[in-house]
Amino acid sequence: MRSTMELLSPAGDMECLESALRFGADAVYLAGTEFGMRSASKNFDPQQMQKAVAAAHEKGVNVHVTCNILPRNEEIDRLPAFLEMVQDCGVDALIIADLGVMSLAERYAPRVERHVSTQAGVVNYQTARMLYDMGASRVVLARELPLTEIAQLRAKTPKELEIEVFVHGSMCVSFSGRCLLSNYLTGRDANHGDCAQPCRWKYYLYEEHRPGQFFPVEEEGGGTFLYNSRDLCMIRHLPELQEAGVNSIKIEGRAKSAYYAAVVTNAYRHALNELSRTGGKEPLPEWIPAELEKISHRAYSTGFYFGNEPGQTTDDGGYIRRYEVAAVCEDYRDGTAYLTQRNRFFAGDTLDVLPPNGIPFFVTVETMLNGEGEPIESAPHAMQKVILPDIRPIPPGSVLRKERTDP
Repeated sequence: MRSTMELLSPAGDMECLESALRFGADAVYLAGTEFGMRSASKNFDPQQMQKAVAAAHEKGVNVHVTCNILPRNEEIDRLPAFLEMVQDCGVDALIIADLGVMSLAERYAPRVERHVSTQAGVVNYQTARMLYDMGASRVVLARELPLTEIAQLRAKTPKELEIEVFVHGSMCVSFSGRCLLSNYLTGRDANHGDCAQPCRWKYYLYEEHRPGQFFPVEEEGGGTFLYNSRDLCMIRHLPELQEAGVNSIKIEGRAKSAYYAAVVTNAYRHALNELSRTGGKEPLPEWIPAELEKISHRAYSTGFYFGNEPGQTTDDGGYIRRYEVAAVCEDYRDGTAYLTQRNRFFAGDTLDVLPPNGIPFFVTVETMLNGEGEPIESAPHAMQKVILPDIRPIPPGSVLRKERTDP
């Protein structure tokens, strides 16, 4: 079984894009400054998008642009110019949720492939066929589908129609993310990428005749998180996804950090390489899934793929954070590593190094120098230049991590 699945990584800004490219993405997805479903991300203006496409294409990596909001009337008039700009930048695909936008994309960006977003809620082969007839070259399936139904959909759709699925990241409790909770409670429209995530809030009861008194509703003693879904992680199940006919596996996370993009892309790149090497007949080397414990995440699940459901994290509405980035390696020459600090670390610390497209290894910081070559005992300042002499080779672009000691 040779792996032919594309690895599609998130790029919320240029730093995230560079991480995804450096650590093995086959394609990246990003957004312009409007019409995308992640308003919290920095995103890309036209000049940045052109630069991003050039950088990706230089490495043979495709660029998909999200145009997946549900646009209101006043936004429709601005879409043609945006679509023309995207095509002029050389973007490979648009990710679209709205049928009106599909029609406009065909007219104003005819050279750009049209992919149907998970926001469209594709859950059956008839809808997939109809979208293919409308010009879609790919459908991003709803997260609610089990593997058995994905295989059925694959068998009953044109082989030219590509199938993309999410394999890692946050899960939304609403139907493929089409949610009104945030809009109702805060006025922030989730369908325009501005979700306040009220599904992660901690809730209490309020009784109308007892003003100012709040009563906890406890699940397992930790409070009540009514909709707090676990995160998705399918890294141990790529053979099953390929067997079902999936063409592209997608990592959620355009609002997340460059470190997240690096770690998750690297882990899934190695998992896909192992699938190519072994045909899925051998378990993954344990270091690969272990990498996914080194990013901020909620408790993991396999989502709906095996006919269950992702379940809730009931004890906390936040993330598990066991590691933090200590530094990034800018250069290595003549036995010396040149770093830029991200979080405080000390002489004597053992750091976990993630090299681009490589296997993690450890280094112990014996001697530290500042940017002027003076000995220091710690690196306490953000973006501080740090020199590590007489240390094993650390490839430029490597991320150096430190396990946290605080809870």
